[in-house]
This record gives sequence, C-alpha cells and structure tokens, in this order.
Amino acid sequence: MSESKKSSKDKIIDTASRLFQKQGYYATGLNQIIQESGAPKGSLYYYFPNGKEELASVAVGRTADLVTMRIQEGLKDYDDPIEAIQQFILNLANAFKSYETKQGLPVASVALETAQTSEVIRQSCQQAYEKWHEVFAKKLVESGFEEKKALELGLVINAMIEGAFIIVITTKDCEPLRQIARYIPNLCQ
Repeated sequence: MSESKKSSKDKIIDTASRLFQKQGYYATGLNQIIQESGAPKGSLYYYFPNGKEELASVAVGRTADLVTMRIQEGLKDYDDPIEAIQQFILNLANAFKSYETKQGLPVASVALETAQTSEVIRQSCQQAYEKWHEVFAKKLVESGFEEKKALELGLVINAMIEGAFIIVITTKDCEPLRQIARYIPNLCQ
C-alpha cells in the first residue's frame, strides 16, 4: 500500500513501530509519532484512547506480524529445515552489512524497557517471540522433527539470532550471525 493511501491509523502504527524499534519506548514521544506520521493529532487518541501503552502494544503486534512473514519467506526456499534456517541467518547477516541505517531489534528494546512496568506490552512482546519460535518449529515439524523438540529448537534458534544481533549491533560486525548459522546442524541433530 502506498504511503499516501494508508489510513491515519496505519501511519501512526507504522511510525510508532519504527521509532520504538529504533529509539525504544521511553525515548519515543507521542508528539514525535504524530509529527513523523503526518496524522492529525486528534487521530492518535481517537484510535488509541488508552494512549502510548495501547499504541505500543499494537505496534509490537504489527512488527511481530511483519517479522513473522519475513521469517516464513526466508525459510520457504529450502525444503531441508537446517539449510533453510542457516540460509535465513546468513541472509540476515548479509542484509545487516547492506543497511545504511541500522535498525534495532524488532521488539527487544520495548520488551526490555517495559516488561516490568506494563503487562499489556509485556504480553504483546511475549506473543511476538512465541510467533517467531513457532515459525522455526513449524519448518522443523514439516520435515519430521517431533513437535516438542521442534518448539524447543525454535525458541533456541530465535534466542541465538536475537543474542547474535545484540553483538552485531554493538560490534558493527555481522560475523556472530555467520557463526550461529554454522552451528545450526549441530543444534538440530
């Protein structure tokens, strides 16, 4: 959908998602979201009467859906789940190298900032991580892995990716992603 055809609500959610990812929850103000989205100020409270917390919860959900689709797309090119997961991680490493402006982790900063203070946002972040674990698990189950083991591996794989990204962002070097990709076959035995 073109930017001009998006509703004010979608513009607000997309802008909030981007800013929360880049700056974190507390560093992102409602005035900044309104200004950068181009939406009328009254529309924020019309669509999100409970304010920033409600908007953040919805924004995390939107981000979770986008990342879920990216993972699904990234895994579909290979039948072998181990090869698919390795290639997905290597593609993340390659994409990181080509980004002009580095984005943060999709929901990590919001989760870390708000998990102790907002149950609503904490639950949205939890649901996001569970979705991502399940995408990896589904790929493993489709090739014969037992469901319980696949779900455990999905969590471990996603945790490895998230952890590697923290190191990648702090070192500005994508090698940690490449390293975990090499260990996927050992992990999935």
